[in-house]
Amino acid sequence: MAGEPLKPILAALSGQTLSRPPWWLMRQAGRYLPEYRALRANAANFIEFCLTPTLAAEVTLQPIRRFGMDAAILFADILLIPRALGQSVEFREGGPVLEPISPDKGLRHLRLEGLSALDPVYETIARVRRELPARTTLIGFAGAPWTVATYMVEGGGSRDYPAAKGWAYRDPDGFAALLDLISEATVRYLARQIEAGAEVIQLFDSWAGVLPEPLFGRCVIGPTRSIVQQLKQHFPATPIIGFPRGAGPRYERYADETGVDAVALDTVVPLEMARDRLQSRVAVQGNLDPIALLTGGSALEAAVVRIRGALGSGPLVFNLGHGVLPQTPPEHVARLAQLLTEPI
Repeated sequence: MAGEPLKPILAALSGQTLSRPPWWLMRQAGRYLPEYRALRANAANFIEFCLTPTLAAEVTLQPIRRFGMDAAILFADILLIPRALGQSVEFREGGPVLEPISPDKGLRHLRLEGLSALDPVYETIARVRRELPARTTLIGFAGAPWTVATYMVEGGGSRDYPAAKGWAYRDPDGFAALLDLISEATVRYLARQIEAGAEVIQLFDSWAGVLPEPLFGRCVIGPTRSIVQQLKQHFPATPIIGFPRGAGPRYERYADETGVDAVALDTVVPLEMARDRLQSRVAVQGNLDPIALLTGGSALEAAVVRIRGALGSGPLVFNLGHGVLPQTPPEHVARLAQLLTEPI
């Protein structure tokens, strides 16, 4: 309704400075919660878990009920898009396993028509919106094209990304075609998320930091800018957070050139740089070390004070610099929630 104050997360992402920073945590729904582990037993595999709306909605809501974060983030996975495009994707104990694609193998079999397989995700979003408290924001997300492409080409996680980076060096046009396909799928997917009720979008570019120039510009900046521009044409009021993990000093360029409304800071971004070089351009999100949250006690308290002291005078969404670790005690998250309500 016109005239109502913005939800805290939306206010911060619009550039407002709040007396208490709104907060949520990457991977806030996950294995560190006993209620998550109990519910996970109801699905045969992780993909089924993500694509069963009753289960995925419940998992999305669990941390909100327990800790009262200012935002819920959709429970899903960035590799649902490769699977929907037609690539074989399995989740095993050691991580995801994909049938690798290459210029000669698999690429020509990928089809946008398979994106209907993602329809359960939109039902999950609608279910969550119906149950969320009125002040709580729902965040949708996708993997950014470069990071998704690394899994598709390497066949899983990698240390040096020789197949993906090698393809990008040897055949720039061919690799650009793969990024374009992922970008188009991502725009369609995120548009449907917004239509279903997502109020904010985050793009996870977890492996942005492994790219030198000029690959960073071609594989991170360009595709992200394209996605943001296309979404903003249809949903200009929906904030977009970009997370170019490991980008270092290139965070500033990312903020300037992609069009995102906020940048999520990884754990090693200097707070002074974020304050002086980023907060005048965009809102910032972050960047508590997940190990500090795992450790708890005075280490957690000092880290929270330091981040709030450095970034609290500008638009800030408090978060981690990466995801909650599975071994994190839930009581440490509860303590974090308490710390964020206290004056510093």
